[in-house]
Amino acid sequence: MSKNAKDSADDASDARGGAQGGLIVHVTGLLPSLSPAEQRVARLVTADPAAAARQTITELASAAGTSEATVIRFCRSVGMAGYPQLRIRLAAEAARRVEPPDARVVGGDIPPGADMAQIVATIAFNDARAVEETADQLDVRACEEAVAALASAGRIDVFGVGASGFVAADFQQKLHRIGRTAYYWPDTHTALTSAALLGKGDVAFGISHSGATTDCVDVLAEARERGATTIGLTNFPRSAIADVADLVLTTAARETTYRSGATASRLAQLTVVDCLFVGVAARNRGRTRRNLESTAAAVKSRRTTRGGRRRG
Repeated sequence: MSKNAKDSADDASDARGGAQGGLIVHVTGLLPSLSPAEQRVARLVTADPAAAARQTITELASAAGTSEATVIRFCRSVGMAGYPQLRIRLAAEAARRVEPPDARVVGGDIPPGADMAQIVATIAFNDARAVEETADQLDVRACEEAVAALASAGRIDVFGVGASGFVAADFQQKLHRIGRTAYYWPDTHTALTSAALLGKGDVAFGISHSGATTDCVDVLAEARERGATTIGLTNFPRSAIADVADLVLTTAARETTYRSGATASRLAQLTVVDCLFVGVAARNRGRTRRNLESTAAAVKSRRTTRGGRRRG
């Protein structure tokens, strides 16, 4: 997809107000791009859409510690024509939301004094919701374009640092097992020098939850300058990585108390990665099957039986 086409698609998504994946997911993804006052409004409506839908514009502005004009700006920033449309969308969102099975799980967060049962219920609910909401809002057309680029690439370089690096390593290993020439570079200097050797027909795939990690953004920028197709996977579609990516794929995970870099965001990323991997693998089922069988056979002798003996 060309840069102009991607910008048009982004504008169309904003105009729809995130209809594909739900308003709350849409607003959460745009949160870093909003002004501080608009962010206060955003946090109120995402925390309790039903309560926000019942409030007048004056009541919501007061609760957010801001003005009615800021609420109107927030509405436009997230693709709404005005406050009435926002209230309608919030009411619809509240009606379709699935409540957690444990009544003590509130907003997916972990309150002070939570016991282990509540912690387990909260984390399980939050992780499951991240996967479901990621699938709901994932741009299928962008995924198809990413699969086409990956399947035809002469070489694939995968980048990610910190917790996203684990997902990058997993993706590289998956691609390598089905015979794709793929590399993962955990060191930024090595990643940059590798990106400098990419060219037309190659793919650089960058993973960054925030979309603002300079290591990942700089590597994609270098690869794009060399003519490679660049793909970014992030939770925030208006983040810096979108400026250097030809294709942007998004997750829908919300990090909560104690859980910056949480498993929920990794699970959301892995969901997208698995979709792409299966899409690439399905392009040549015969070759994929043969490669998976060969690689499985190569490590079969490294497994032991229950008695501790190696399998023959």
